[in-house]
Amino acid sequence: MLLIGFLGFLIIRELYIFLPGFMGALTFYILGRERYFMLTEKKGMKPGLVASIMILLFFLLIASPLYYAIVLVTPKVSSVFSHTDELFIGLKALAEKIKKFTGQDVLSLDNIKSFQANLSSYIPTFLNSTATILSNLIVMFFVLFFMLTGSRKMEDVVLGFIPLHSESIKALAVETKNMVKANAIGIPLISLIQGITAFVGYKIFGLNDALMWGFLTGIFAFFPIIGTMMIWVPLVVYLFSEGMNVQASGLMIYSLIITGNVDYLARVTLMKKIGNVHPLITIFGVIIGLQLFGFMGFIFGPLIFSYFIVLIKIYAHEFVDPNKNI
Repeated sequence: MLLIGFLGFLIIRELYIFLPGFMGALTFYILGRERYFMLTEKKGMKPGLVASIMILLFFLLIASPLYYAIVLVTPKVSSVFSHTDELFIGLKALAEKIKKFTGQDVLSLDNIKSFQANLSSYIPTFLNSTATILSNLIVMFFVLFFMLTGSRKMEDVVLGFIPLHSESIKALAVETKNMVKANAIGIPLISLIQGITAFVGYKIFGLNDALMWGFLTGIFAFFPIIGTMMIWVPLVVYLFSEGMNVQASGLMIYSLIITGNVDYLARVTLMKKIGNVHPLITIFGVIIGLQLFGFMGFIFGPLIFSYFIVLIKIYAHEFVDPNKNI
């Protein structure tokens, strides 16, 4: 037992960086297993071919929005770096507006130097994060292929190792399926809602290419906490730099109050509707998940929180009152 525990610890420690990739493979497996079984067992298609086609579709589902987002953002970023004077004017106008409301000077000389230092130190971190994300994507699809092609055998082995009654195992399986589907379907829908909400705001306050900016806001809404701010904050700065102070102030207020909060409202209502997930499980689960797993915590954070509750019910069923329903 000590040797098993030690080797397990070594494996987990060395492969921890790829944990999001393994979890992503598990997510796509749960989403696609029923379709895979239908095509291979009922339609008679070859397992390797079906697995490859499904992985290609999942890849396109992930890569297409990111590709178009990069294509749309790159010219805008180049334009910003070629008009740094206008950018500084916009930042100064925004800083004056913030100082008027809060009394804090966010664009002092010390703050600018601190921002430059943080930016230069962030670039290597960003490059390392990009490499990690790409590595996890490769691991995810690699593992997913073997999970699909060996699905029946894998599930039998896993079921054989779980020391619970069949009812308890079924409860865990149902909870996992509902939670993963609720989050995997709900997160893109929430991003779509935020993108549409942001598009309405951009249209109201007179931004050109409002549809494009709404699309980018929806894409960046996948990133927690500051996702949408990466789009609307530069747009507010741009409006200030153009002397459109009223529109800039309006967009800033609209984005803070409406675009920034529609995420939480949609998350609570959609998770309840799609997977019958209680709002408290969604909120606290996401907080836990983001700390443990990063971006994939959106899916597996609520699952951990839900597992905790289900396991308490299973314990009561297995050891306290066998006649109690799970």
